[in-house]
Amino acid sequence: MGEMVKQIAALQDYERYQDLHWEGSFEEYLQIVRERPQVTRNAFQRLYDMVISYGEEEYIDNKKKLIRYPFFKDPIENGKDAIYGLDIPLMRLVHVLHAAAQGYGPEKRIILLHGPVGSSKSTIARLLKKGLERYSKTQEGALYTYEWTNLHATGLAGGDDTFPCPMHDEPLRLIPPEWRDHAIQELRLGDDRRRVNVPGELNPACRFIFRNLLERYDGDWSKVMSNHINVKRLILSEQDRIGIGTFQPKDEKNQDSTELTGDINYRKIAEYGSDSDPRAFNFDGEFNIANRGIVEFVEVLKLDVAFLYDLLGATQEHKIKPKKFAQTDVDEVIIGHTNEAEYRKLINNEFMEALRDRTIKIDIPYITKLNEEIKIYQKDFSAERLRGKHVAPHTLEVAAMWAVLTRLEEPKKHQLALLQKMKLYDGKILPGYTQDNVKELRKEANREGLDGMSPRYVQDKISNSLVREGNEGYINPFMVLNELEKGLSASLTVGEDQRKRYGELISVVKSEYDEMVKNEVQRAISADEDAIGRLCGNYIDNIRAYLMKQKVKNKYTGKDEEPDERLMRSIEEKIDITDARKDDFRREIMNFIGHLALEGKKFTYETNDRLRRALEMKLFEDQKDSIKLSSFVSNVIDKETQDKIDIIKNRLIKYYGYNEASATDVLAYVASIFARGDVRE
Repeated sequence: MGEMVKQIAALQDYERYQDLHWEGSFEEYLQIVRERPQVTRNAFQRLYDMVISYGEEEYIDNKKKLIRYPFFKDPIENGKDAIYGLDIPLMRLVHVLHAAAQGYGPEKRIILLHGPVGSSKSTIARLLKKGLERYSKTQEGALYTYEWTNLHATGLAGGDDTFPCPMHDEPLRLIPPEWRDHAIQELRLGDDRRRVNVPGELNPACRFIFRNLLERYDGDWSKVMSNHINVKRLILSEQDRIGIGTFQPKDEKNQDSTELTGDINYRKIAEYGSDSDPRAFNFDGEFNIANRGIVEFVEVLKLDVAFLYDLLGATQEHKIKPKKFAQTDVDEVIIGHTNEAEYRKLINNEFMEALRDRTIKIDIPYITKLNEEIKIYQKDFSAERLRGKHVAPHTLEVAAMWAVLTRLEEPKKHQLALLQKMKLYDGKILPGYTQDNVKELRKEANREGLDGMSPRYVQDKISNSLVREGNEGYINPFMVLNELEKGLSASLTVGEDQRKRYGELISVVKSEYDEMVKNEVQRAISADEDAIGRLCGNYIDNIRAYLMKQKVKNKYTGKDEEPDERLMRSIEEKIDITDARKDDFRREIMNFIGHLALEGKKFTYETNDRLRRALEMKLFEDQKDSIKLSSFVSNVIDKETQDKIDIIKNRLIKYYGYNEASATDVLAYVASIFARGDVRE
């Protein structure tokens, strides 16, 4: 063996490989069941346990206790298929799985994920399939099947010596149903926490072999088990079509129900002599191969009516009808997804009543929380994936803001703007509104999140901005907003009324961005800690003298002077302290300083948030004129001003995430706002 091959071989966990490919006798399997009865779980129980195995997190939202399931953050692939902002729909889904696992009824239903395009329905189904596949490789998620061996002399497998169970049945199904429950009880398989319950018959092919072997041994079941059964570990795999199936509607002329329930193997007919011999049948339909696991129906409501009969049987009775054979037991979770238009057709079609009655619908809406929507774009447009391209601060935020606004319904309270509603949903605190108001807003909006623009549209427009020429290696909010607006006219999913409304929301977002970026530049300008400290000390000296009816010594002239009322008011007005309330505020600050002193703590401008904000805004007003930001829009800037601007620019780069080009542009933009006199008081 070559050295490089040895190095690669050393990476293999051979013990784990052996564990995953365990084989043993039926007797050994019974011992496994006695020690770990969970290996016999049905598909719903296994799927629910898989989700819960990643933990549960309780939290309070709008006074309501909710549960978040870390599994849906995709820990398997480090967040590749993570779901954001859908805690409530996902909680409802897991509750359905839990009830089905307990056998309370949902196990006889189709789980239908319903929502607009791009709302993560397919991703949820993909996550469940991926999680189940990974879970089957763990000790906690282990499950087993069997194969028939030593058949060469019997001729039951043609020229082969082994015959694998084509539907990967649970080995305990080999115990005849008449005495299966009694055998389980006698052998003490299971306990109060995990009962062993294995309903159903063998599939037609295994039933045929079992019956013939039983006749061969004059009805001695133990000899059949000892001589011809080999139990083995079952690893679910979508790629290998074991325990995980996916069905997608196609052209009716090129698709029939055999894709669900299997078809005759015409080559085997010559070997076995009849097309009604189950060994000459391919049990490779999606229902067959998904046995013991999960089957996903993509756009399930687009199925032809002929397929629905098989779907209904597999759902309600847990049985399918392969061509020319008796009904066959299946054990699988059936999950489908559909969009709004197809669901409306289902509701209006009286011939679909049986399907409606066997369906549990779970709405999967668009995200209506801004911070959760931002996470989608941060995942897709992270620095690692952009290969040197820079995304200016707030770019993804404004794109997410626009997307969320398109999904919200106008508040019925006329004094509340849509932008304010979005902030309330995002957990922000607005004067005059409580958590009860947020609950009320959500209740009155029946279709919120079911309409609006999908994340895919936004992702496409961000991508367009990134590859558009002339962007000088970075994109900013205006580039993305312009792409979003231009794309509306070409969108196939947006009507004329929507196009107008969504265009108006672009303007709302631009105005909000103006405020965000002005505040950011204000903070960068007033980030001189020494200057703020001096201003704070001056303010404290003056209010102390004012309250104690004393004078203040001028540090430069040495003379005692009256407290500087103009200075005090210029700071207090920045945080809307009225003239009538100025004395209360000044006493509040002095009491705060005294309280800190009693605790042995030192007062700084940062210890009181309101005062800090007032000082920053005051310093900004003072320095704005000395820096002459308005001159930034001209071509002539003196060296002193340029040095000050460079300091601000470096602060934007260091503390706020800009690069050289985006910092230069954002300063120029804010300067143009101030040049127009558009200064926020």
